[in-house]
Amino acid sequence: MDLDSTIEDHIRRALPDLTRAERQLATHILGQYPVAALGSITALAKAAEVSTPTVVRLVQKLGFKGYPDFQHSLRGEVEAMLVSPLAKHDRWAGGVPQSHILNRFADAVVGNLQATFGQIDHAEFDAAATLLADPDRRIFTVGGRITHAMADYFATLMRAVRSNVTLMSDMSNAWPSALVDLAPGDVLVVFDVRRYENAVLQLVELAVEHGAEVVLITDRWVSPAATHARHTLACHIEAPSAWDSMVSILVLIETLLASVQDRTWATTEGRLKRLEDLYTRARFFRRHR
Repeated sequence: MDLDSTIEDHIRRALPDLTRAERQLATHILGQYPVAALGSITALAKAAEVSTPTVVRLVQKLGFKGYPDFQHSLRGEVEAMLVSPLAKHDRWAGGVPQSHILNRFADAVVGNLQATFGQIDHAEFDAAATLLADPDRRIFTVGGRITHAMADYFATLMRAVRSNVTLMSDMSNAWPSALVDLAPGDVLVVFDVRRYENAVLQLVELAVEHGAEVVLITDRWVSPAATHARHTLACHIEAPSAWDSMVSILVLIETLLASVQDRTWATTEGRLKRLEDLYTRARFFRRHR
């Protein structure tokens, strides 16, 4: 195996040469990477609806001696993913090019955008947008300590496009009162990136118990909440910084909003006109002289 590539990279490159059952297994792993492959070989085979020998054949084709060897490498990757901000900074500072930070950061962000939009399944994206455009479904959205800002941005713009959009508090003690109002068929849009928050996972589990449909926006290593999500959209977020970059998530939000707007334009156009009229009457914005 190429040590500079991730297991995810190897699986994607191997797809054309796999048998039908192996491809089914590989697709399942990629869809919930890396969570899908962190359990037992029996659990993975059952979830992917393949046999355990199929799991063994796939990992051997990827260059591993067997499933334990495969999991050992995978867990090593996961540990590297979930490093603290200080450790992330030290890793970047030790091996980055000597060019200016503006160039290095821009290169990383552009790379994240290309990788994110290159790997998102169009059918999965369209299905999520269709769910969000359904006027019979209310939308709730929530994020974690950092990603709450993304949930706030999503809710602010989505409220202009359609009604019944609620931003849930990032304080977990406020969630029970929001869950009381959650009805079967409502949509919960969740933002969760490494280091994944236990409270967010708990909220998702409770929301699903209430019959909610979950749209998860996460990083390429995939939040554990993906197990309960109807649709999962993964973004590349690494940057030469102590903190991950939210740019690809931001662009994904705006793309989703554009897609929902296209689907609901017959009603959204009138809504936007009424909103602009209210802004004008309230003298909300400064006039240009």
